Amino acid sequence: QVQLVESGGGLVQPGGSLRLTCATSGRTLVVYSITWFRQVSGKEREGVACISSSEHSTNYADSVKGRFTISRDNAKNTVILQIDNLNAEDTGAYYCATNSYARGSAGCKMEGYFDSWGQGTQVTVSS
Repeated sequence: QVQLVESGGGLVQPGGSLRLTCATSGRTLVVYSITWFRQVSGKEREGVACISSSEHSTNYADSVKGRFTISRDNAKNTVILQIDNLNAEDTGAYYCATNSYARGSAGCKMEGYFDSWGQGTQVTVSS
């Protein structure tokens, strides 16, 4: 498994932005595809964005396209989820995850098997 830690959540007004970070220690994150999930109260956890190892590809849920951007900062060994134009429906816990057995594989997945999860970071959008 890969130890993942999310940060960057907080309270933000509608229309604002947040930059969430997924980090690890002792591993090189670039060899793993990373998927960001969110858990909204009363709804199932959903994958919102993913990035393949080595940044070859990204994918987004239709509900967040145009507002969410996933990227890597390899110098800092992190994966970033930039969220713009936040609205109340974005409120929830955000998690990054990976399948450590799929190290180096092509593509990324928004669902399926993930064996490594962070503890989550809370995003609250409210005026």
